[in-house]
This record gives sequence, C-alpha cells and structure tokens, in this order.
Amino acid sequence: MLTGGPLDVLTGDYLAELTMLILGRDRLKNPDLGYAKTFLRQLEEGLGLAHERGVRIVTNAGGLHPAGLADAIRALAAKVGVPVSVAHVEGDDLTSREDGALTANAYLGGAGITACLRAGADVVVTGRVTDAALVSGPAAWWFDWAPEDHDRLAGAVVAGHVLECGTQATGGNYSFFTAHDVRRPGFPLAEISEDGSAVITKHPGTGGAVTTGTVTAQLLYETQGVRYLGPDVTARLDTVRLTDDGADRVRITGVRGEHPPASLKVGVTRIGGWRNEVVFVLTGLDTEAKAALVRSQLADTLEGVADAAWTLARTDHADADTEETASALLRLVVRDPSPDRVGRALTSTAIELALGSYPGFHVAAPPGPAQPYGVFASSSVPAAEVPHTAVLPDGTRLPIPALPGPAAAPAASSAGSAVCDPAAAPPAEPAASSAPPAFEARGSGGGAPEGGGGAAPPGSGAEPRETVRAPLGALAGARSGDKGGDANVGVWARSGPAWDWLRDTLTVDRFQALLPETRCLTVHRHELPNLRALNFTVTGILGDGVASGHRFDPQAKALGEWLRARHLDIPVHLLPPPEGTGP
Repeated sequence: MLTGGPLDVLTGDYLAELTMLILGRDRLKNPDLGYAKTFLRQLEEGLGLAHERGVRIVTNAGGLHPAGLADAIRALAAKVGVPVSVAHVEGDDLTSREDGALTANAYLGGAGITACLRAGADVVVTGRVTDAALVSGPAAWWFDWAPEDHDRLAGAVVAGHVLECGTQATGGNYSFFTAHDVRRPGFPLAEISEDGSAVITKHPGTGGAVTTGTVTAQLLYETQGVRYLGPDVTARLDTVRLTDDGADRVRITGVRGEHPPASLKVGVTRIGGWRNEVVFVLTGLDTEAKAALVRSQLADTLEGVADAAWTLARTDHADADTEETASALLRLVVRDPSPDRVGRALTSTAIELALGSYPGFHVAAPPGPAQPYGVFASSSVPAAEVPHTAVLPDGTRLPIPALPGPAAAPAASSAGSAVCDPAAAPPAEPAASSAPPAFEARGSGGGAPEGGGGAAPPGSGAEPRETVRAPLGALAGARSGDKGGDANVGVWARSGPAWDWLRDTLTVDRFQALLPETRCLTVHRHELPNLRALNFTVTGILGDGVASGHRFDPQAKALGEWLRARHLDIPVHLLPPPEGTGP
C-alpha cells in the first residue's frame, strides 16, 4: 500500500473475537503483552517509508494494551531513526467489571482517533474500536466533520466496513471468483469525499478486481439488519447505492445516517472449559454400522463428560477408485470443565479400540491432550460509563464525551423458527411447472421442495414461468460470517429480474428448508433493495462463538456457499446459458 500509489492514511485491522481471546491468554502469561506483536514486525519495514511520504498510520493492533504498543512503537522509531509522534486511544477495557471474564472490551468509535490526528499524531494505536472507526475517525479529522454530520459519518462508516476485511473487497472469498484473477488480490482503498461519498478502488497493477459485486459481498458481511449500529452514527444500509465508476472503481453514494445508540456493545471472552476430539476414518462398506459400533464401544467412557458430539461426514463414494474417496469421517468432539475427563486418557481409550472394532480401523491423528477453549458473549453498557480517552502525543489525556441520542428503532424484518427437528420434512409448497432438468448433471440431491420457485408474485396476473431444478448459486452470490454465536448470510442477485424472483422466493421458511441446520433456530430476514440483496441472521447456530469449536464451520464462513449449492426451482429465463451454447 505504501509503494503502490498515493495514500494519505494507512489503516490496519488486527482484532476479531477470537483474537481478543488469544491476546487475553497472552496477557495472563505476561502483563506487558496483550497487543498484536506482528504489527511491530511489519512496522519495522514500513515506518520510514510512511514518514517519508507523509502517510498517517491508524491501527487497532493495541488490542488489550494500546499504551504498551505505543511505547513499543516509540522504541522502534528510535531504533530505526525515524522521528514520529505516537498517540493512543484507551478506555475500552472493562474486564474488571465482568466477574470471571478473560477480556471485556467496549467497542469505541472513531472520535478518539480524530482527536489524536488533530493533535498531530503520525501513528495512532487503539484498543477495541469498531472496525469501521479506523476509517471514519481519520475521515472526520481530514474534513473536520462534527459529531452531528450523521450522513457524512455514515458514508465513511460504510467505506470503512468495505475496507475492514482487506482483500475480501477485491475478489477474495467471492462467490463468482472464477470471473477474475484472484490469485493475489491487491488491497482496497477508499477515496472519500467531503460529503461522505466514496470510491472503492485499488492501486494500479495489483491483482483481483473491484466491482459492484465484490463491494456488495463485503457490504453484506457480518451485518445484522438495515441499521448498522455504531458508536458515532447509525448507518442505514438500505440507503447505500453502488455505481460503476470505471475499471476497478465503485462509487458509494446516498448513505444516510441517524443518531448512534445510547449504549456501546461490549465483547466478553471467558475460558469455557476443555476440549478434545478424535476423527475415525470409516472406509468402504457398512459405514453406518461401523459408526454405530464405535459409538457403542465408547458409550461407557463418555459417561460423565459434559458434552460429547458425534458427526458423520459422508465423504465416501460408491465404487471409489482411491481409498480416500472411499472413506467417511466420524468426528467425536468432547467438552468439559475438567481437563481430566476429556484429556489423553479419553483419546487413548479411543485409539485402543484399534484391534477390536470395525474393519479397517484408523484415525486421522494420534491421541492428544485436552485444550482450553473460549466462549464469547456480548452485552451493552451506557456509553457515558465508558472512559473513552485519547492520549495525545505530548501525553495529554483528552476525555472523549459520549454522544447524546436515542437508540435506533429496530428494523422491520421477517422471522421464523420452525419445529425443532432438523430432520423433519419441510412443509409442502404449491406445485409449479418444471422444465427438463438441465442442471441435474451437477447432482441435486435435495434442496428446497420442488414447485413454487417459478410462480409469479401473488396478484401479479402473470403466468407461471417455466422452471428448472438448479443450484441457487447459478443465479445469486452469497457472503456469510459470524457475530458471536450468531451467523449472517447475505444473498444478492446480479440483475433486476433475478432480484424480483429472489425477494419473492427466498423467504425465511424456504431458507430454513434449504439449510436444515437452521430449522430449530430463529432466523430474521432483512431486505436491501438498493443492493438487490437479502440478509439473514441465524441466532445461536455457532453456540458460544468461534473459540468454543461448536460447529464444523465455527465462523460460518461457508454457510453462504452451502446455501448457494442447494437446489430449487428457478425460472429458466433467469439462468445463464449453459457453457458452449452462448455467443
């Protein structure tokens, strides 16, 4: 970023829910730690260049100890002979208020960053701030925005949200990745204007792509409704408009902002207990019977364990031509407050079945000791109770006052919570015509109930369209991720007609039919018409969060791709032509 082209502010986002747990464990070992050590190694290479080019650096790498990282940066600057002024932001650490917490940190806004930059800081280090604050804080400094400039701040927050996950905005983790060369995507940058609008682009000659699709995907990532709540402003995602602005340039306009809520989110991590796992490989015939034998043989050993979860992944194929593709995986995950009950004694017992269990017995890894796992929860605290403080380059401590303002009203959404039996058959739907299944060669194997997908909206007067059984991903992109124990799945269409169909078809009930693991959970749906997108939030699917290892995909990163792979009835006229038949 420093060598690729013009730059005014370089930001670095180092924190996630799992990172806070890791930093908390570091702090237990050494009270002087608690910040992202990798940042210092990277800064040693770039600090001189940033100073030479007049680039300010803003990062949340301070984690749990921003003052400690600020001191380490000063020492590094002296070592390499670069005269820079360093400031930091603190006050987010509320661990002392949470009994038994490893970490507890309020999500601060960008006002402290703004104050540090106004005081002349070359490098600003923060603890836990919202990811978007790393962009909105510098933008407010550059344009001298006031706290009441809600629309401008909201525009910068949206730009910050696009930038916060780096190359996810330039083609990384993108549903339609085959349309671009994403082997080494470049990092995105935002050209922010005084009115809060922005252009998302990247430096010339870097890989990947910036398109309305890649930006839409990132806008939908880890959001929970049309109102994107933040400490400085509430950004209305349903007002965002994207337009092409040339090659690798997407313009963001129209973002409206509202008062921020009167409270701040607090992320809390705790050591939840001890965890272990064994993966049995089941090869060839009688897979279900082999799995049942192992489970019965370990039943006595697992008595008294707080939580023991078995999952059978049928990765095996009939008449397979390699041993690996002839094999399924049976996974046992155990969790308990005591390391003794899920330690090596348990995993060794599993391995000791080797000569007296199913034919072909072997496991994916040797027995291991129990490992601690963490749990994540979020709460809220009145913003006025959080001592948000900017520590300026000269050491002056400047309190950042909490912003007055009512909490934003909840956004309208549709929600559903089906009968709590994921294996239950989905409800019947009205029948609809079906064309010859051109996509069946890909293998359907299920999906939504047939029928209903091609019907015109009720009362439209239109005749039902001819449909074909096909994966949702033939028509729509998706991006998913985690928010504590919840997950979100954003789904967007690439054309107006496809959006009309997606909006009418992908209801909460159909979403839960396509993803049976969500049938027992509460699902909310939010519409974002300007983005031709739907956003679904799934409550509780990730249990106690990523560090607890609750699920096969603990951060729900692939939940959207699973949804895209599910089959349902899609109108033929909406689908792209089969390969080899188009112009």
